[in-house]
Amino acid sequence: MSGWFRSVTGLGYPSSVLLETRENQLEKAGGGGGGGGGTGGERSTGKRDCYRDAALELGKELVSRRLNLVYGGGSVGLMGLVSQAVHQGGGHVLGIIPKTLMCKEITGETVGEVRPVADMHQRKAEMARHSDCFIALPGGYGTLEELLEVFTWAQLGIHDKPVGLLNVDGYYNYLLTFIDKAVDDGFINPSQRHIIVSAPTANELVQKLEEYVPVHDGIVAKAKWEIEQVEFNASLQAEIAR
Repeated sequence: MSGWFRSVTGLGYPSSVLLETRENQLEKAGGGGGGGGGTGGERSTGKRDCYRDAALELGKELVSRRLNLVYGGGSVGLMGLVSQAVHQGGGHVLGIIPKTLMCKEITGETVGEVRPVADMHQRKAEMARHSDCFIALPGGYGTLEELLEVFTWAQLGIHDKPVGLLNVDGYYNYLLTFIDKAVDDGFINPSQRHIIVSAPTANELVQKLEEYVPVHDGIVAKAKWEIEQVEFNASLQAEIAR
């Protein structure tokens, strides 16, 4: 594993995840250092077995690379499968979920630690703040919303983390074609196309994310953004405690 890669944040409301190395868990307890990572995939597991298989493969890949998981906190959909695979493999699982969604996105037994937050904005901010990269599994509107948001954050220079698409059986081919068309027609800077990393398998994708080097120019200072996020999160503590 390369020196900088520690975390991954996921995309898709009930399926976002952040992955953390075991070293990072030790650091938070007073020991070594690391971060996390994430994935997205909506509540549904899809109509085809290949999507379920890919989710389980991703969970096993994270365990094999000693990555722990922080995700959107639900027990359903593709992310439910990823979280179970990481937990069963001995990895630490942390779910971050808005209180209002707990009854909808948690069914049956959850795995790992569940941390309630005030709303969707805080959920995404918390996951992004702790991550080193993002991964999206196949998903729907929620996954696309978060995916485009982290693309935009990178475009603005709010972060310089790679965004990974687990392109199972070409699921994201049309989206990638659209982005390439936007580059060709001058709506996206060619250097910003590099933000997006895609691969058909979990092993290939995580390897590409570890090798990623940002080449795009940003607009917003990351330090300023991080300070604003800390202040924003502090203002929500009273709301969360209700």
